[in-house]
Amino acid sequence: MSEKVIKIAILGAGTIGGSVLKVLKDNHDIITQRAGTDIQIKNILVLPHEIPKLHEQGLPATSSYDDILNDPEIQIVVELIGGIKPAKDFILQAMNHGKNVVTANKDVVAQFGSELFETADKNKIDFLFEASVGGAIPIIMPLKRSLTPNKITEVLGIVNGTTNYMLTKMKEDGADYDTVLKEAQAKGYAEANPAADVEGKDAARKIAILASIAFNSRVKFEDVSMEGITKITPEDIRYAAQLGYTVKLLAVGKESDLGVDVRVHPVLLPNKHPLASVNGVFNAIFVRGNPIDEAMFYGPGAGYPTASAVISDIVEIARGIDLGNVGRFGCTCYEQKKICPLDETESSYFLRLLVNDDPGVLGQIATVFGKMNVSLKSVMQTNAEFGEGAEIVVITHEVKHKNILQAEVELKKLSCVNKIFSVIRVEE
Repeated sequence: MSEKVIKIAILGAGTIGGSVLKVLKDNHDIITQRAGTDIQIKNILVLPHEIPKLHEQGLPATSSYDDILNDPEIQIVVELIGGIKPAKDFILQAMNHGKNVVTANKDVVAQFGSELFETADKNKIDFLFEASVGGAIPIIMPLKRSLTPNKITEVLGIVNGTTNYMLTKMKEDGADYDTVLKEAQAKGYAEANPAADVEGKDAARKIAILASIAFNSRVKFEDVSMEGITKITPEDIRYAAQLGYTVKLLAVGKESDLGVDVRVHPVLLPNKHPLASVNGVFNAIFVRGNPIDEAMFYGPGAGYPTASAVISDIVEIARGIDLGNVGRFGCTCYEQKKICPLDETESSYFLRLLVNDDPGVLGQIATVFGKMNVSLKSVMQTNAEFGEGAEIVVITHEVKHKNILQAEVELKKLSCVNKIFSVIRVEE
């Protein structure tokens, strides 16, 4: 083992930062042996009122970032503050001071990945971000290294534990959205303002990162079309179950003839699909490619286990420093592919309608679908659970998104259609 000591600084000692500190302490001997060199914490950046608590634990701490930037002994800066400001500035400053960087910050990577990689390349340092997607699940480095021989055609992910927990509870308990949201907040799985999770923003940032790596072309957060779970009802979930499906919030990245198809939305997944059995706060990423065919990466998506991904990046850089070989993991976005327009994306669809319980209604609805070039795979009709009329549940064959939108407009014009409750994609 090398006698060299690699000294690091950690920015932030919150949930993830605190977990990293604990694992580095508890597993110090194992990490040292596997890294081949000793990794020591030289400084921790926190707010002034947090310094005494760290000092009580025998840990170094500062509230001045200059203490870290101007310390030549610190070779790795680990950014665990989160958000855009000041995290992005801190990362760039560290790189421009010749320091390698590890981050768990999906916001910064998804929005400013190109600038960060250019700066890392200019300064000949490493920039790693395994923990930015999937928590403890190793996925970034497998895509960059282990799956290098593959042409990846599809990346599907359950990458938000909050929404996956909520949809799981809705299925298991038959509860509505508002009820499970309050429960998720009470358990600490959802924030007081849950918009980033339930509206799909968190998952969108993560699929932007995954798609950029998988398809070797820059995908930014704003390129991802988003639809959250706020409109999902217990009725949708129950009908899906009757038809052999499970409702999940899915992050989708696919190669298409029209470019990279990248989106986040609820889907009906066949129960036989590997992702359909991923429940609670767990995450999973499903990859399809050639020659690997199919692979799935599964594990806890947040919290204490995330420290595993952060420290794996620290160890990887420490090994490079020890061998005098840093700057190995550059940007892999060497192509410039178009983003497939949302209207041109293709899926099967689940629609649930409230209609008059009269003869000929089903024929009128089928005629509208036919005119819009929408082929029906299955149709189910039941008595409405409330009020008068009947419910019709339809699953279509694969069709362009624009055709479904046109069909929805035309269906609303029919006097026999009282309401369209749901239009949800089906991932076959």
